[in-house]
Amino acid sequence: MSLSDPIANMLTSIRNANAARLDTVQVPHSNLKGEMARMLKKEGFISDYTVEGEGGKRVLRMYLKYLPDGSTVFRKIERVSRPGRRSYVPGTAVPRVLGGIGVAILSTSSGIMTDAEARRRKVGGEVLCRVW
Repeated sequence: MSLSDPIANMLTSIRNANAARLDTVQVPHSNLKGEMARMLKKEGFISDYTVEGEGGKRVLRMYLKYLPDGSTVFRKIERVSRPGRRSYVPGTAVPRVLGGIGVAILSTSSGIMTDAEARRRKVGGEVLCRVW
């Protein structure tokens, strides 16, 4: 199955698993998706992630996180830059998500990073997604 936007597919899988209150979600692995999972773990939106399998059959398994009352850790996860409409920002205009409550994940020349880190380093790039 060919996907025109594998990042959107990953985010949709996370949203669906989260709505169904599943413990894990599994998507085909790529280096970009692995870095995004690392950022989600670093910011506390998922509890952990692993890469399983060998060669071209590797999968990224993310372990979702829930609050003690059973509610979800994040309310929304959305794709910003799409294949049909890319969204680039300069280092001086990196967006804040809900006044700093949420996180934007950017792809920059220095690698994948959060909006706060990009602002601190004064680097811009492509805004991949927003999470809150």
